[in-house]
Amino acid sequence: MSAFFLDILQQYGYPALWLIIFVAAAGAPIPASLLLFASGAFSALGDFNIFILFPVVLSAAVMGDNLGYLLGRRVGTVLLAWLERQKRFRWITLSALPQSQTYFRKGGGWAIFMTRVLFSALGGTINLVAGLEQYPYRNFLFWDVIGEALGAIIPLSLGYAFAATWEEVAGLFGAFSGLLFALLAAIVSTVLLVRKIRQRRRASAVKAETNDTSQVLESKAEANPLH
Repeated sequence: MSAFFLDILQQYGYPALWLIIFVAAAGAPIPASLLLFASGAFSALGDFNIFILFPVVLSAAVMGDNLGYLLGRRVGTVLLAWLERQKRFRWITLSALPQSQTYFRKGGGWAIFMTRVLFSALGGTINLVAGLEQYPYRNFLFWDVIGEALGAIIPLSLGYAFAATWEEVAGLFGAFSGLLFALLAAIVSTVLLVRKIRQRRRASAVKAETNDTSQVLESKAEANPLH
């Protein structure tokens, strides 16, 4: 599939890139990050202008993200029901939805930013979740633009700087993102587990204190019976 999009990119240039990034940002399972590395490399070879690439990519990504957000805000529940009934084609990966919901509720704006820069695979579902959760649009747009700007600069710059080996660099970047996500997931899981253990200990301590108090009162009542 990557070769198909790379061929389209080379044949049709900026319009093709804009459309592909827009559709990917809206939630389609397209390797947008790989295309950004390739675009940066192609610009180093003279096929593109790196200064034109940035606004093209940024505008497409932000508009695609906004489409996902508005769909989630307006028809999110209906859209999810429709997606669940699809067998052959699903615009958004539903298996990532629960993970994205948890990630979003813990981070909010931070979750929006990070899914633009490092964890782009969750970007489409995060947009939908932000709309479903009625996240304030101004806040969404703020974190979205900042994240997409940095998310465009990094792969375009790396692709441009390492044009001869851009595929290897893209692979390393993807591996780093996956490793970092796994690390963050492990940290969050550990924190939640520690909190749950502490809550249980506090509940046990309160229960034990309540039982001790009851026993003391009963002992006093037995020692001083009413006549």
